[in-house]
Amino acid sequence: MNVNDKTHSSDISLGHLVDVLSGAPDAQLIFTYGGNSIRPGYHVTEVKAAQFSALDCGANPEAWSEIFIQLWDIDEDDRTHMPAGKFSVIIRKVADYVRLGQTAKLTFEVSDGVDPMALYCASTPHLDNGRFYVELVARASSCKPRERWLAEKPVAETLCCGPVNGSKCCA
Repeated sequence: MNVNDKTHSSDISLGHLVDVLSGAPDAQLIFTYGGNSIRPGYHVTEVKAAQFSALDCGANPEAWSEIFIQLWDIDEDDRTHMPAGKFSVIIRKVADYVRLGQTAKLTFEVSDGVDPMALYCASTPHLDNGRFYVELVARASSCKPRERWLAEKPVAETLCCGPVNGSKCCA
């Protein structure tokens, strides 16, 4: 398996992650980010749920739920990567105390304790040789009004180059 394969989906929900992991609870759970695999001693240091209300750059009200899972990327003793079942137990334990929306946006916060924490969205876990791989992709900023506008426009109208509208590229 190529853990750098970008063809699989990203930005999955917590419910989807836990559902997929339940298929092989003894499989090691390995997160990849920045071209590297998380170290075997990693910890899930915090799981939190948040409700956001905001105005986007077009003054449109926005509201969403988000789950943050914080990973501390360290080596510790002779540990192996966490089994998928243990990760799911941690999530269930947190869910006993904190309302975790299974369809909420899922964000991973990752740091090695030295470098600043970075935000990532997750791809669907892929099982390979008894190991689940979850690729974490840097969460980029976006312009919601522009995304809505692009989603509403026919594909031909969103092209800014070539013979469709005869104009030069507007990007």
